[in-house]
Formats: sequence, C-alpha cells, structure tokens
Amino acid sequence: MKVVIMAGGRGTRISTVVSDIPKPMIKIAGKPVLEREIDCLRNQGFTDIIITVGYLGNIITDYFGDGTRFGVNIEYYVEDEPLGNAGALFKLKDKLKEDFLLLNADAVFEIDFNRFVNYHRRKGGLVTLFTHPNSHPYDSGLIIANEDGSVRQWLAKEDNRPDYYRNRVNAGLHVISPEILNAEIKTPKVDLDRQLLKPLSGSGKMFVYDSPEYVRDMGTPERYESVCKDFEKGIVQNKNLKNKQKAIFLDRDGTINRYVGFLKNIEDFELCNGAAAAIKKINDSGYLAIVVTNQPVIARGEVTFEELRRIHNKMETLLGLQGAYLDGIYFCPHHPDKGFEGEIPELKFDCECRKPKSGMLIKAADDFNIDLSQCWIVGDEEKDVLCGKNAGCRTVIIGNDVTADLQGKNLLDCINKILGRI
Repeated sequence: MKVVIMAGGRGTRISTVVSDIPKPMIKIAGKPVLEREIDCLRNQGFTDIIITVGYLGNIITDYFGDGTRFGVNIEYYVEDEPLGNAGALFKLKDKLKEDFLLLNADAVFEIDFNRFVNYHRRKGGLVTLFTHPNSHPYDSGLIIANEDGSVRQWLAKEDNRPDYYRNRVNAGLHVISPEILNAEIKTPKVDLDRQLLKPLSGSGKMFVYDSPEYVRDMGTPERYESVCKDFEKGIVQNKNLKNKQKAIFLDRDGTINRYVGFLKNIEDFELCNGAAAAIKKINDSGYLAIVVTNQPVIARGEVTFEELRRIHNKMETLLGLQGAYLDGIYFCPHHPDKGFEGEIPELKFDCECRKPKSGMLIKAADDFNIDLSQCWIVGDEEKDVLCGKNAGCRTVIIGNDVTADLQGKNLLDCINKILGRI
C-alpha cells in the first residue's frame, strides 16, 4: 500500500521553537518528526512513500533522498505554488490506483497501521478516519458516528456543536480510496477536510477507526514540549497496540460523578471534585483511562440507550474542558431481577458483564490488547473490588471499609496513591 505524507505546511504556530527548517524536520529526542514517522511505517512493512513538499522542501529532499538510507522508497511532489493540504493528491492521481494511507508530516504518532488498514478493508468504505480522544476537544475537529462506525456528522472548528459531545477527534491519519479524487474541485487550493471528506458525512462511505494509540499534533510550543516529555518517559512507543497495554479502570457513579442513586436525568450529572485532575494524571501516566459501569436503569426501562449516550457525552465534554479524556467507556445494560414496570425483557438476565463479574474488563482487554495483571480498578463499592479481583487486577476502594490493595478518600487521592506505587 502506498503512503502519501503531506509535508508542505509552514508551521507558523511553532516558529518560536525553530523557524529555519520545515516543521516536519523539527527534532523529537534527537530525530526529525518525519524520520520517526518513516521508521514507524517501515517497521510495519509500509515502504512505498510519496512526500509532498513545499516551504523549504529542499531540506526534506536533501535529508531523505530516495529513501534507501532509511529502508524505504521515496518519491516527491514539489508544490511550486501552495495547493492546499489536498491539492497535490489530484496531481498524483496516476500514481494512486489503489487505497492509500494519507498522513500529516507534522504529527507524532506510534500506531499499529496494519490493524488500521485491516479495519478499513473490513468496512469497505471509501475513507477511514483515525479518531481518538484528546485533551482539547473543544478546539478540535469532532466526528460523530453511527453505531456501525459510519460517519454521521463532521464538526469542524468553526461549526456549531451540541452542548455535550463525545470526545472523538479527527487525528489527521486516513486510509483513502482513489475514488474520492474523481470529485470535481475547481478551486486552485483544495482543503482535504472541508472539500473532500466532510461532504461524505452521512453517505455510509466513510468510517471511524477509534483508537487510544499515540497521535499528537505538535503545532504549538506547548504541545511540542509535551511530546518531548512523552518520548522521554517511553509513553509514545508503548502506546502502539501491538504492545500490551495497561489501564486504570474507573467506576462511574460515586467515583467520577457525584452519587445520586440511579442517575436518570442528565441534569443530575456532576463531576466529583478533583475527578478531572485525577483522570488527567492517568492520561499523562501512559495508562489507559477506561470507565466500567453497571447501568441497570436501561433494563429497568428508566433510561434509554440514547439518554445514556447523552449522559456519557456530558461526562466527556466536562472532562475535556479540564484537559482530561477517557480512552473507553463500557457499560452493562442488564439486570437479573424482573418485575419492574416498563422493564426491557430481553435485558433482564444474569449476564457476564455486570459487576462483580469481569466481562467489561475482559472485553476492554480484548479491544485494546490490555494485560489485566498490570491494571488497577477504582470504585466506591465492594462489587468494584470483586470485579477487579476476578479479572486479576489490583484494586482501590474509595471511602468504604472494604478490603482492597489501596484505599483513598476520593478519585484524585486514589490515583495519586496508584501512581506513587509504580
């Protein structure tokens, strides 16, 4: 599969870090960002690369040459005049006969590309977007998808967005069919997102690939500094899903949000003091932050799946406003006891996912290649502790007199104690 890497941007936002080289040549831990991208691709068998260059492009071409020194084959397309971030693709149509990877040259990433491509092929769409949660969804492009993963709506930065939304951000990595280059674009510059991809929303031909793997825009001095620190701590390399992951599983009610009994009304959802700070610490640690919550209100007919989705969107939105994010949310909609007015009969059974059973943890482990023996679970009830023990995790209890590996006053206290032990 061919890989097209767009390396023509000027990088004006990061000019205070370096201004005399193109942004993709800025070094992270002693090596240019673009070289790190090429290493990641080559190590997974992606060696047929086209790089589009523009501003100070000779620095890139002189450094990488034909790619032989880096174990790949590189061709270049030089933009004599700026063509936008997708104009060069139309100039390369004759070289793009099959689905191809399209990447930004200024992103720092470490992902399992074969996993990404295989997902694209299973879906059979024209485009698959790599999406992930990040620490600033409020100023990022948001993708809203249907249950089957098809993109329903694309919200650019300038678009109005709902009060509460899922933290699912377009990461700028794509698998694309050359069929999209049949679009009639008459402007001299072509915007990839707004002119080619966003119009596919709702068509059933564009899908999301959600992943917690490391993808970061280093476009500002602050983000650049953060990426450098992540490299030093080994977080970037370890986040590739080819590697075994570790997670801190979190109960929801009474742990992340204030306990109000069976939470049925979105207006009753409030974050506990310090919850966002605690989850941000998890994000910065290299652990995945994953919610596992029993929601019997679904089976009891008191909350619909759509209402629960909106509650969880509120949780993600409130966390995102404080720079924190969740890598996954798992919930059990079942309830074993019958006899409630309005209950959903098909959900009233003794399942394997309802805590204290460990089904949600096992499902997350399968989805994200997690080593449960390296994980923790934090909750405020005995069933949370038993769930963790059943899955082979270490356990932390909030407040209650329950035997666990650790005990804390609140989520932030618990996370500080966990991170102090590792």
